[in-house]
Amino acid sequence: QVGLVESGGGSVQSGGSLRLSCVASEYIYSRSCMAWFRQAPGKEREGVAIIDVDGDTNYADSVKGRFTISQDNAKNTLFLQMNSLKPEDTAMYYCAADSRQIGGFWPRQYNYWGQGTPVTVSS
Repeated sequence: QVGLVESGGGSVQSGGSLRLSCVASEYIYSRSCMAWFRQAPGKEREGVAIIDVDGDTNYADSVKGRFTISQDNAKNTLFLQMNSLKPEDTAMYYCAADSRQIGGFWPRQYNYWGQGTPVTVSS
């Protein structure tokens, strides 16, 4: 396994749910803060949810109460459960890892990135 590989994106109607997955290499997963970012067309990349090496989580205000970040340590896999999806959640979603364990919602802090998985929410 090399890097980060996302899956699970798709098209749903408003109010629907999706679960994104990100499989990481052992080297990255074992020593990194992990996060989900998203980027909508014409907009900057923004942090959605973070989980640090202690398992503590943090969410962007726009997704609190709707999205849940979690991990399966046995499978080196990061998840993002997205419920009550809204059209404004439409974006390319990226898995990211920060091996320096600084974390935060700043993309520059992250030194590993997946290729992205698209999410489209229709009204």
